[in-house]
Amino acid sequence: MAKRKIIWSHRAKIKLIEILDFYVERNKSKTYSEKLYGKFVEALKLLQKHPDLGKKTDIDSVRGIIIRDYILLYESTKDALFVHVLWDTRQSPDKLEIKK
Repeated sequence: MAKRKIIWSHRAKIKLIEILDFYVERNKSKTYSEKLYGKFVEALKLLQKHPDLGKKTDIDSVRGIIIRDYILLYESTKDALFVHVLWDTRQSPDKLEIKK
């Protein structure tokens, strides 16, 4: 079976960059951001093979997986893994919008 292609929504890409840039600025080093990005990549590789691994959400086709202080919300098809949102769990859940 071919690997599922990973497709990030525009919003998820922006959030990823904001998160990584925040830690570079705060820590004055890329080290933590590189490690955190590696955790996201590891999780996505695992989801490519086992897309049902994430916890179901209120939206039938969307699942979430926890990576440190973040939840990666995604949808899986036979050919692709769609990353909808990368959500900081320390934020108010009232602000969370999974799909636009």
